[in-house]
Amino acid sequence: MDMEILKKNIMKNIKKALSIIFFLLFSFCGNNNNIDKFINNGEYQEAEKMINAKIMSNSISKKDMYDLEMKKEIMDRIELDFDRSLDEILPEIKKYFPNVTDKQILEWENEKSLEMKIINGKKKYFSNAVPNLFRINEEAKSKKKEIDKTPGKDDWQIFLENDARKTIELVKNTDKKLVNPAKVKFTYTVTVDADVVPAGEIIRCWLPYPREGNARQKDIQLISTNVKEFILANNENLQRTIYLEKPAVKGKPTEFQVEFSLTSYAQYQKIDLKDIKPYKNNTEFYKKYTSERNTHIIFTREIKELSKKIIGNETNPYLKAKKIFTWIDKNIPWASAREYSTISNIPMYVLENKHGDCGMQTLLFMTLARYNGIPVKWQSGWHFHPDHINLHDWGEFYFEGIGWIPVDQSFGTIISEDENIRNFYLGNIDRYRLIVNDDYSKPLFPSKIYPRSETVDFQRGELEWKGGNLYFDKWNYNMKIEYLIE
Repeated sequence: MDMEILKKNIMKNIKKALSIIFFLLFSFCGNNNNIDKFINNGEYQEAEKMINAKIMSNSISKKDMYDLEMKKEIMDRIELDFDRSLDEILPEIKKYFPNVTDKQILEWENEKSLEMKIINGKKKYFSNAVPNLFRINEEAKSKKKEIDKTPGKDDWQIFLENDARKTIELVKNTDKKLVNPAKVKFTYTVTVDADVVPAGEIIRCWLPYPREGNARQKDIQLISTNVKEFILANNENLQRTIYLEKPAVKGKPTEFQVEFSLTSYAQYQKIDLKDIKPYKNNTEFYKKYTSERNTHIIFTREIKELSKKIIGNETNPYLKAKKIFTWIDKNIPWASAREYSTISNIPMYVLENKHGDCGMQTLLFMTLARYNGIPVKWQSGWHFHPDHINLHDWGEFYFEGIGWIPVDQSFGTIISEDENIRNFYLGNIDRYRLIVNDDYSKPLFPSKIYPRSETVDFQRGELEWKGGNLYFDKWNYNMKIEYLIE
């Protein structure tokens, strides 16, 4: 009996050794395209074996090693996002579809209403796949409204309509563009889980801080931090931060906190098409804001074909933008999103999956607008409407003769018979905005050593220690808002 066990152990070790040799040999004769093929097919375990074999070979550059480690990190992040099995999501679906069939599940998967990936041979569903199903699929959306007895307009839609009407009334018969100021205090806290960093080791933390220079956001005041020494990035940093450090304490969470206040204004722009002048196409400014930009603003074949379908023969830049805004609003419903760092081209992901969150919708708008010669840029931070405080992304577009004006593709059209209210977020914006970023994927200050948790946006913050990046599963965040003057 002992001899049989010994033979089995020997054979097991031989197979393991042969497996390592195979992947070492494969790593020398292959390249990263082989690894990418495994990753794209969801064969993460095999991809990781190949990556480890390449790293162990000591025959690659530091840059290649960094890139390979990042591939492993991305696979880990995807597995965190796609963490649910069919058995786990079925009870939530059966609340509305008690007799749901395998065929119906498969149809939802194929049409991208129920987001799923095959990972290591198993179906794994996005953590918010079920809530998204009832946002994306029209049949599911109707069924949920019917069972939940959802009214035609909910409180949020009514609030937005009334707020837009108030803003429009305040600028009526005046030359004002900025109205309805709100003085607000923000308390932002990040809490790192206990013992994720060894005791005594320094945790480095970058928190969001408001940008200066935008007329809608004034009187910025730093009130306090819970760390005596800090570094406040200057306003030249398009993703603006306040940097803090603290040592980890054994058995205790580590907290970073900043308090600041500002005055935020609503903006309403009375747009007359006659005021829009021809663009100065040869300027560096125009070229910068109408150009492609890796990796998320690329004029792909799909973007060009979609643009032709949307724009038709329209030549006026504002009406082009309106067509793009309306098409996305009608065809790309909002849905909660997987982490941006796991997606190579966000607008293409949106077109393939037919949904996206605020940043995804904004990047699709930006790509289509730039392809049509309309200067447009990213803007993001938080929105802090009463009872609706969250991370948020939007943008600004530029018209010669008018200047930069805001556009919020995610808020889209408001349900209203008044066209000015309906299209409020195409050129106008409410007062409930904290502007932290005037661009995406820009360096943080001081520089981060390890890869960022969020490679596109910057709203939650970033953390690391000498042992590596601290991803979002290692810490929590909280934004507290106090309205000082209404």
